[in-house]
Amino acid sequence: MASMIELIQNGGVTSPQGFIAGGVYSGLKTQESDTLDLGILISEHEANLGAVFSNNSVLSPSVTVSRSRATTGKSMGVVANSGCANCCVGSQGEHDAIEMTTLASQHLGLGETDLLVCSTGMIGVELPMALIRQNIGNITPHNDGGSEFARSIMTTDSEEKHLAVSLDIENTKVIIGGCAKGVGMIHPNMATMLAFITTDADIDQKFLQDATKKAADLSFNMISIDGDQSTNDTMLVFANGGSGSATIDEKSPYAENFQEALNYVCIELAKKMVRDGEGAKRLIEVIVDNAPSLKDAQLAARSVSDSMLVKAMVHGNDPNWGRVMMAVGNSGAKIEESNLDIFINEIHVVHEGKAIPYSIEAVVNAMDVPDVSIRISLNTGNFNATAWGCDLTEDYVIFNSAYST
Repeated sequence: MASMIELIQNGGVTSPQGFIAGGVYSGLKTQESDTLDLGILISEHEANLGAVFSNNSVLSPSVTVSRSRATTGKSMGVVANSGCANCCVGSQGEHDAIEMTTLASQHLGLGETDLLVCSTGMIGVELPMALIRQNIGNITPHNDGGSEFARSIMTTDSEEKHLAVSLDIENTKVIIGGCAKGVGMIHPNMATMLAFITTDADIDQKFLQDATKKAADLSFNMISIDGDQSTNDTMLVFANGGSGSATIDEKSPYAENFQEALNYVCIELAKKMVRDGEGAKRLIEVIVDNAPSLKDAQLAARSVSDSMLVKAMVHGNDPNWGRVMMAVGNSGAKIEESNLDIFINEIHVVHEGKAIPYSIEAVVNAMDVPDVSIRISLNTGNFNATAWGCDLTEDYVIFNSAYST
């Protein structure tokens, strides 16, 4: 983390000035200790908006409603639910998504189209609107409600995922906070994830949209848990200018600083998602360096992090580097086999495309840690990329074999 960025202890989406949030249990999920399933995040005044949505051809109406409203580049916030994806339910899904925003807006005294909507959970089940109508008025957004909101969007997540950082813009302290959910059906562009980022910096809307896309490409679009792409993934970034900072646009001397801080928040949230992957025991970081282009580096890194065989290899502490070679060769990246070097937790196992002498026992022991690094040097250029994945365990198969029953 660059020295200009400071991590805020227990930070989240309400750490920036002018953002409040809250959550409630409404009966959408089976109740357990501290279960929440309906939440609201709002800015106390209109915010500029950056947004990225799923590329899946099958989309939840909650996504299509939000995507339509996001074209204005402005928003007051979002209402979100877990326990039901509001997907593949016909025209009723759009009616319910719109009603959710209307109910939340009326409760908060906002305009009917001021809020976006996000849903996550089981596909093919209609939103239980009677429960939502009954309980949405019980949400009281407040300054310390970021944790409640983060819990309200969890599905199979085992823990909340949130953080916040601060940085200085012309001697004014600005904060970027965020939260996310998603531990299964995770595959780039984007994933079964919801990510909400807030900042009290004053950010030009066009620059904010560009910065949002760049941050997504470096973070949420570089993770994979199981290779399945979701119908509901959404990333929203709200900038309300509440800090009173100077306006940042693409020509601002602070544009790069803001982008770096936003990238950091998104990358850390993405890594939290992968580390908490369903059944996962290890985080896999795949670094591809010395590639001929950024696209080639990203293709190779994502291919290795996506590979089920690589994931199984890491789970078994098995230094089967042939699987890494297979995934790189299958990536579509421009490579020359005779130039490739591979390192597993910085132990050199392949040089110029061929195995070199190494202690198998040493590599096995080196892999028996929570974080496993696989570095592939293509040695044909100067571009680098990093992707993240997790190991594939028996628990993942058992969990997902009975997900709906």
